[in-house]
Amino acid sequence: MSYTCFDIDISDNVAHIKLSRPEKRNSMNLKFWDELPEIIGDIDREVRARVIVISSTGQHFSAGLDVQEFFNVINERGADERAHRITRGADFYQTVQKMQATFSALENCRIPVIAAIQGGCIGAGVDMVTACDMRYATEDAFFSVEEINIGMTADVGTFPRLVKLIPEGIVREMCYTGRRMPAGDAQSAGLVNRVYDDQQTMLTEVLAIAAEIAAKAPLAVHGCKRMINYSRDHTTADSLDYVGIWNASMFQPEEIMEAITARAQKRPGNFVDLPKIKPAVG
Repeated sequence: MSYTCFDIDISDNVAHIKLSRPEKRNSMNLKFWDELPEIIGDIDREVRARVIVISSTGQHFSAGLDVQEFFNVINERGADERAHRITRGADFYQTVQKMQATFSALENCRIPVIAAIQGGCIGAGVDMVTACDMRYATEDAFFSVEEINIGMTADVGTFPRLVKLIPEGIVREMCYTGRRMPAGDAQSAGLVNRVYDDQQTMLTEVLAIAAEIAAKAPLAVHGCKRMINYSRDHTTADSLDYVGIWNASMFQPEEIMEAITARAQKRPGNFVDLPKIKPAVG
């Protein structure tokens, strides 16, 4: 299937999703918000890969929300001007919820999602990469909570996720001032795992990391992602209890023995893929 905003390549259990509108600085138009969760959902549901890498094209990773298109939509007026005036807030809220769900799809899918960032990662671009499991960047990359510069409060995921990734004072500085955070500072703060000289080097290294993850037992990787997300949002006591319950139901001695044997024999492990996600009943 072809998409307006993305190119997709899947090989060796790694799905590589590329933002493909460099002429628009990969800004997020209306199609973007439908296509991304559709792509992520299909990969996860049909078990098409064990790891997802999201990268981009052109000079910048993403300029963020296509603001003009967005405001054209929320300001559309039907024949009933009074109805538009009264329901405008509710319509806006529904739109924001849809956008939030687009990035939550990255966090909620069962497999790791890795972001490879070059150039500007601006506004909603920050929202997107903070929903990923790991972030890598080029030396010329920078991060900007741009919404404050256009009189908005970021609302698609920056605040709840960014404050769990880097110190609160740094988040406040970024969000209050709209200043750019260079890649080196982002690495020092813990927002990105590693910084590379150029995009090609970054992609080579990130795809190698993805391949390494894809070679592990998928159920164990899924368990790690689930436990990390849960532990981030719950107390230590709750998290310890949950991981105990998880392993009581998901612990697989066969996969453990295969991992140990494959490692001893210096060969790839022959692991079972995650089950496909069945459609909801009713």
